[in-house]
Amino acid sequence: MREHFQKYNKNGASCLNRCSIESGKFPSSEGLGVGKIKAMKKRKILTYNPKLKFLARKLRQNMTFSEILLWQELKGKQMKGYDFDRQKPIDNYIVDFYCKDLMLAIEIDGDSHTHGEIAENDIIRQERLESLGIKFLRFDDMDVKKNMGYVLDTILVWIEEYEKTHP
Repeated sequence: MREHFQKYNKNGASCLNRCSIESGKFPSSEGLGVGKIKAMKKRKILTYNPKLKFLARKLRQNMTFSEILLWQELKGKQMKGYDFDRQKPIDNYIVDFYCKDLMLAIEIDGDSHTHGEIAENDIIRQERLESLGIKFLRFDDMDVKKNMGYVLDTILVWIEEYEKTHP
């Protein structure tokens, strides 16, 4: 099958794997035409516990009011064209919102996250996910409800700083 898509240079050597990266074109073969290769950043693939898939689906069906409000602002690539997922399983955890291109998790913390065992578990969880290269932004539940402009500006500034350091 592969031989049908290979093109040879005048010396008979295959040039399919040596296509002109500078021009962004790959060889034409059998009427396929010349296409463009889009430069893509290689994303780090993050695995997750498959047992979390069902729970993540349930969490998406039962989002908090703050999560719904923020999701209205993030969905459909509204934030500088970046694609965010909601209730995304990563490793053995589920984050509220996640952008794989930025490796950014966004968490909304209610009152229960400020003290006790839940707060301790949040720290452990965040440290584990940060060890995988994920960055975090955390917002208080009331900020999302009462000060969405602040929340969106904070996310936007974080993205702009990221873009400066990751062209």
